[in-house]
Amino acid sequence: MKILLFGANGHIGSAIRDELLARGHEITAASRTGTGPDLHGLSWEACDVLDTEAVAALAKGHDAVASAVGPKVGVENDEKTILGAARSLIEALPAAGVRRLVVLGGAGSLEVAPGVTLVSTPQFPAQWKANALAQSAALDLYRTVGGLDWTFVSPAALIEPGPRTGEFRVGGDRLLKDGEGKSRVSIADYAVAFADAIEDARTFQRRICVAY
Repeated sequence: MKILLFGANGHIGSAIRDELLARGHEITAASRTGTGPDLHGLSWEACDVLDTEAVAALAKGHDAVASAVGPKVGVENDEKTILGAARSLIEALPAAGVRRLVVLGGAGSLEVAPGVTLVSTPQFPAQWKANALAQSAALDLYRTVGGLDWTFVSPAALIEPGPRTGEFRVGGDRLLKDGEGKSRVSIADYAVAFADAIEDARTFQRRICVAY
């Protein structure tokens, strides 16, 4: 597949980029500077995901668009950036003739009990709350869209560097926990699940979550 990837220089985005390249996909990596590592199957383009016209022009000819924009801890304009990216992609992709969209989501909107989200619990870290609320609002926005085959990929409550095991669970709107009551996943395994979602039509127009 020919895939346009935003956020390809970030901690999670770079893992997604490398996983997609390892699978033989052709990647156009978009960033504000248009620069990054020189890898086989990878080209770089300067493009701001908030620039709808530029996104539409760049997305033409691609089979799918992936967005790994965020998260940024403690950033005051997270809501503007994340929601702006969602609005831009929702408007730009139909203009470009691209239906497939897979986006990096947050864990805060996952339910820990019926009607109770993780971000609403007292133990949720304050420094991540703005990002979590913005991601939740973006998910609500995607759920109103009927013209895109979108997938919102939420990680476990804790996502951090670790090995690529290829062994994880994929759920829906409920926070997944292991036998010890912990919700965690490595960045590498999250990238595997993200790449799987791009290739799997069964994830169209829904949120999935990834955890051990």
